[in-house]
Amino acid sequence: MTENTTTPPEGPRVFPCGGCGARLEFAPGTERMLCPYCGHTDEVAAPERRIREHKVQDLFRRTPMADLVPHELVCQGCGAHLQSDQLAHNCQFCASPLVIDPASEDVVPPEAVLPFAVDRSGARGALASWTRTRWFAPNSLKKVGEAERLKSTYLPHWTFDAATASDYKGQRGEYYYVTETYTTQENGKTVTKTRQVRKTRWYPASGRVSRDFDDVLVNATTRLSPERVTALEPWDLKQARPFTHAYLAGHEALRYDMEPEEGLDRAKGIMAKQIDKDCRRDIGGDEQRVHSVSTRYSDVTGKLMLLPVWAGAYLHGGKSYQMVINGQTGEVQGERPYSAVKIAFAVLAMLAVVALLVYIYLQG
Repeated sequence: MTENTTTPPEGPRVFPCGGCGARLEFAPGTERMLCPYCGHTDEVAAPERRIREHKVQDLFRRTPMADLVPHELVCQGCGAHLQSDQLAHNCQFCASPLVIDPASEDVVPPEAVLPFAVDRSGARGALASWTRTRWFAPNSLKKVGEAERLKSTYLPHWTFDAATASDYKGQRGEYYYVTETYTTQENGKTVTKTRQVRKTRWYPASGRVSRDFDDVLVNATTRLSPERVTALEPWDLKQARPFTHAYLAGHEALRYDMEPEEGLDRAKGIMAKQIDKDCRRDIGGDEQRVHSVSTRYSDVTGKLMLLPVWAGAYLHGGKSYQMVINGQTGEVQGERPYSAVKIAFAVLAMLAVVALLVYIYLQG
């Protein structure tokens, strides 16, 4: 299937159904577009190119996202005039899939997309399984298997590659043991005993470690909780496809609101944690201290990638709890209620076990 290129420049990309003329949507877990009305399908037209890495300087030259204004759109389904700050969503009047062409703006366009593998039914099943396995949750939570406002949304992420060389200074600690003499009271008598005490002898250490980083992932939107989105990892980025608008049809897609410069700074923070581990491994010994690290970066490249997430909320006890689901693996992260009764019983049981152990010890 080829993308419709007759749409006016201001209009969204549309994918007309060859069976009934409605709008096709990307079907998760497949490589096909599906008509939700007549069931007609077409294959997603794969771009004739590979996923490319871009020099970060080229990413930095783009217009800052904060300087852009919302898109002015005309829905091709019902003719409604809309404003949008997203790359893809559905028309609020006729539900037609709307996909913006990011190449129409001087911002960083998506280079790759990780298509949805989990469909709506699979997302509901993942939520039901998650609620059934929450410790200290009310028993009634196990009956929750449906989410409200559940939306399939592509989230923007930066990925960065870099070759690093790091010079470090620190100390290597090696254990040794000394015999100490001490006294204790046993049956009213003073008894002299000995024990082995571990100590550490420190030696200066310095050196250089090198590592090539590939696809260091940084969440590029603050629209959802960054901590919760990060908790959805890992992602199998090898399953990513070169970006094409068809994967977004029928789903939402957010634009990034973290500029690539900040994204690279955060990626370097992620790299620094691994470099610290490399330094400690290089130092060796039983313990390590790293006092300073100086890292040089070369061949730094990056790209914008869209990752699939089901986002929504579920109701329990009259309260709404937010949750997100990894659209590739079904991993669920979210808010959950706690049962005060179960927690109280657990604390009492723990105290009972401690009391029993103390009683056994005193009797012995």
